[in-house]
Amino acid sequence: NPWDVMLCVSGTAIACENALVVAIICYSPALRTPMFVLVGSLATADLLAGVGLILNFVFQYVIRSETVSLLTVGFLVASFAASVSSLLAITVDRYLSLYNALTYYSERTVLCIHTMLAGAWGVSLCLGLLPVLGWNCLQDRTSCSVVRPLTKSNVTLLSASFFLIFLIMLHLYIEICKIVCRHAHQIALQQHFLTASHYVTTKKGVSTLAIILGTFGASWLPFAIYCVVGDPDYPSVYTYATLLPATYNSMINPIIYAYRNQEIQRSMWVLFCGCFQAKVSFRSRSPSDV
Repeated sequence: NPWDVMLCVSGTAIACENALVVAIICYSPALRTPMFVLVGSLATADLLAGVGLILNFVFQYVIRSETVSLLTVGFLVASFAASVSSLLAITVDRYLSLYNALTYYSERTVLCIHTMLAGAWGVSLCLGLLPVLGWNCLQDRTSCSVVRPLTKSNVTLLSASFFLIFLIMLHLYIEICKIVCRHAHQIALQQHFLTASHYVTTKKGVSTLAIILGTFGASWLPFAIYCVVGDPDYPSVYTYATLLPATYNSMINPIIYAYRNQEIQRSMWVLFCGCFQAKVSFRSRSPSDV
C-alpha cells in the first residue's frame, strides 16, 4: 500500500528531526529552562509518534498479530495525544509569560510547567491504554471506526478532546495577540515612534501566532472531523488522506518551536561542528519570544 509507505517515510523524517532536538536539549546544560523543558516534551512526543509510525508499518507487513496491532495503535494514540497536549502546554506557558511577566522567572513557574507536563503525559498514556484494555472492535466489527481497531466511541472521545484543546489554544492565542498589540502600542508611545513602527511590530507578532495556530489546525482538523463524520464502510483512502497531513504537524513542530531558536542553533553548531565554544551564558528567551 503506497499510503502505508508514505506514512512510514513520514515517520522516519519525524523521528530523525525530533531525535536531533532531544539530543541537543539533553546535551546542552544551558537549555534546561521551563521553555526548553516544554520544547523537549513536544520533541519527545513527536519522536515517539515517528517511531510508532515505523513500527506500525513493520508489524503490519512483517508480524501480523491482533495483539501487536493494538499495542502499536495504542502507542500512536498516546504519542500523538502527548504531542497535542505539549502544544497546549506551550501555549499556556506563552500566555503566562506575557500575562505574568514579572513573576514568570520563579520556582512557581517551574512547578507549574512540571505539573502541566505530568498531567498531559498521564492523560495521554491513559488514552493510549484504552484500546489495549478492551476499548477496541476486534470482537464486534460493527463498532469499528474509520481507524481500525479503534471503536467509534473511542475516536469520538479523541476528536472531542482535540476540538476542546484547539478552542482553548485559539482563545489563548487571541489573548496573546491582544497583549502583544497593547505592549507594542505602549512601547511606541514611550519611544515617541509613529504608527509605522507600531504596525510593523504588531503585524510580525500576530502573523507568527497565526502561522503557528494555522499550521496546527490545518494539520489536525481534517482528520478529527473525518473521525466524527466518517463511516468505516468508506474507502480507506479517505482515512489515509486525512491522517497523513496530521503527521506533518509533528514534522513541522521542530522547525517552529526548536530550529528557529538562537540558543538551539548555537548548540547545534557546538554539538556537530565544534566551530566555537560557548563562553557566554545566554539567558534563554521567554516563550513569548516568537
